[in-house]
Amino acid sequence: MQIMPNRLDRGYYKYQKEFEEKVNEVLRSGWYVLGKEVLAFEKEFAAYTGAKHCVGLASGLDALWIAFRILGIGEGDEVIVQANTYIASVMGITINGAVPVFVEPDEYNNLDASKIEEKITGKTKAILVVHLYGQASNMEPIVTLSKKYNLRLVEDCAQSHGACFDGQMTGTFGDIGCFSFYPSKNLGAFGDAGAIVTNDDKIAEDFRIFRNYGSEKRYYNKVVGANSRLDEIQAGLLRIRLRHIEELTAERQKLCKRYLTELNNVKIELPMLRSRATTVWHQFVIHCRERQALIDYLNKLEIGTIIHYPIPPHLSEAYTCLGYKKGSFPITERHADEVLSIPLYNGMTDEEQMFVIRAINRF
Repeated sequence: MQIMPNRLDRGYYKYQKEFEEKVNEVLRSGWYVLGKEVLAFEKEFAAYTGAKHCVGLASGLDALWIAFRILGIGEGDEVIVQANTYIASVMGITINGAVPVFVEPDEYNNLDASKIEEKITGKTKAILVVHLYGQASNMEPIVTLSKKYNLRLVEDCAQSHGACFDGQMTGTFGDIGCFSFYPSKNLGAFGDAGAIVTNDDKIAEDFRIFRNYGSEKRYYNKVVGANSRLDEIQAGLLRIRLRHIEELTAERQKLCKRYLTELNNVKIELPMLRSRATTVWHQFVIHCRERQALIDYLNKLEIGTIIHYPIPPHLSEAYTCLGYKKGSFPITERHADEVLSIPLYNGMTDEEQMFVIRAINRF
């Protein structure tokens, strides 16, 4: 049995009729950029998260770098971020000339809140929290620190659509919540797409101007902005997916509950669940010290896996300029050597999952 690490086609076929009707509706409308579908999605997604505003953008990376640009964080400013994140989180900081200050992860793969304060200096201007793999981070102490030191708080929610801490949804704790709707995300479009949420009227308005060439009114440009607009077709398709997000999340939670219950191998470390936090299971990430042997074994059984992520940002060729060496962040580097995402997708069958479970238990 061949099992891919992810299957996007299953999610399409589940709501095929609704998706295709929406595409035809948008095509026939004759309006394809910043129209009623974008406005409707922004309103619906803001309501879903509990935020006052949502602004649709072209990608999650755009959400991140524009967020720091609008907050006025730039050359020489420091932004605290976890070291084991995807490199896009760091790019959102450095595109603006700011400096990432890395903090090791906790046992839940998220930013270790107990290690933040020691990294704060006079140059620190913000904290970037990444809710990695779909589990909400430990937000209470992070919010307290941001207020204590008057720091901006930005959340990278690219993997946490719908995850909550103490009942409050990720993306709504700080100044700006940044979302990606890349097709593989829990709330995925059918191409690149992103958005931010905020409770600040001015930030929302600044984003709407900046995303459209810095123009509040056509051909009247207030600032040097960007072309980062969520298009009508993607917004329409995201509206369909958003209608079913609770059902889709419940399915992933059921699948992962089975993994947690039935995976039983002393060589495998299962993900831990934080009290007061929920996870929407963007990935089911195990740790294995014999990872390559496990990958080779699963490959022979035609079970696909993905490493999220094999090279931490501080050791990436792109960031040699930061001057870090191997050993700079040992917990992060150990994670990079051990983490493995096993198959997880909406539409995964009982037979497919049992095949994966039995294979891993036999390793």
